[in-house]
Amino acid sequence: MIDWNAVDAVFLDMDGTLLDLHFDNHFWREHVPLRYAAARGLPLARARAELLGRYHNREGTLAWYCVEHWSRELALDIALLKQEVGHLIVMHPQVVDFLEALTALGKRRVLVTNAHPKSIALKLEKTPLADHFEHIICSHDLGSPKEADDFWPRVQAIEPFDRERTLLIDDSPQVLETAKDYGFRWLLAVLAPDSKAPVREPGGFPAIRYCADLLPSMGT
Repeated sequence: MIDWNAVDAVFLDMDGTLLDLHFDNHFWREHVPLRYAAARGLPLARARAELLGRYHNREGTLAWYCVEHWSRELALDIALLKQEVGHLIVMHPQVVDFLEALTALGKRRVLVTNAHPKSIALKLEKTPLADHFEHIICSHDLGSPKEADDFWPRVQAIEPFDRERTLLIDDSPQVLETAKDYGFRWLLAVLAPDSKAPVREPGGFPAIRYCADLLPSMGT
């Protein structure tokens, strides 16, 4: 699937690709509605329906991923609420093995995430990911989400890379499409971002369940 001799760098998404997306899905679909309902004296079902509609209106924008935006919008301390369920932050199988295998092959490892800096800090605190990347790129620092057409040119300015020799692994079809339009040669979709949800059907990109699926091709 991947000719490792033709790859110099690997750009990796965080949530859903390296970390189990169950944390984020549970947080936004269950925990935030619970706290929102309690704060406003609303039935949980009504609170959840209201929030899902508000989420939908922001999907694909930087605001959707912004802890500070939702703290203002919902009058809740989103960063604090994430800490309440921080025990759910876990890595997918053999993530460290995969990242170490990339090092053994001499590949540059870059984390490229839409997560807000406060979310990144919490997840790096709960996992050993920070020790396994040469560069961490946050879309909030660039002022553009990964789904946007201007995102990859902004990355190129701070992390120069050869589009023909860089692999991007991500669980978002929209992000992969944007990268494809930018000229990435190597793209992989993740089919099992949430361990508690059904495996997705393969779409228009080569796909893996987890990054661990690549280990045999890496000689490990």
